[in-house]
Amino acid sequence: MDNYLEEIKKIAEEFLDKLGIKGSVAAAQDEENEVVNLQIETEDSGYLIGYHGETLEAFQLLLSLMVYKKLTTWKRLVVNVGNYREDRLEQLKKLALNVAQKVKFSGEAQVIPNLSPSERRMIHLSLADHPDVFSESEGEGEERRLVVKPKKK
Repeated sequence: MDNYLEEIKKIAEEFLDKLGIKGSVAAAQDEENEVVNLQIETEDSGYLIGYHGETLEAFQLLLSLMVYKKLTTWKRLVVNVGNYREDRLEQLKKLALNVAQKVKFSGEAQVIPNLSPSERRMIHLSLADHPDVFSESEGEGEERRLVVKPKKK
């Protein structure tokens, strides 16, 4: 394992320890060397994931800042707890397809509120090649939402 991966793993383990969460951390670089993936296994997964993954997103952001401060270089981190991210991706794909069907048959736009930026991106990607609908984000800040609209024929 590269030295910086070992350092990132150590920082994550110390952070978990300070939060009082017992668990194991595995660190791996993606194939393009752009993202460091951290896989956390813990019996306290619910505490770390939080409501709709909000705690996990905050943990990931804070950990990224801690890594930057220690290594003085930005590393894009993606933190996963158990299978949360994979399960959430499947849920979002199903949601996107269900909403796309509604839009296709009704001809009216549908709003999907309360998504994180990464979740909006997942839905945009899953609908990118859809023949009947397209998606776009509207609004600013906390009011930002994803809208699925019918394609004009």
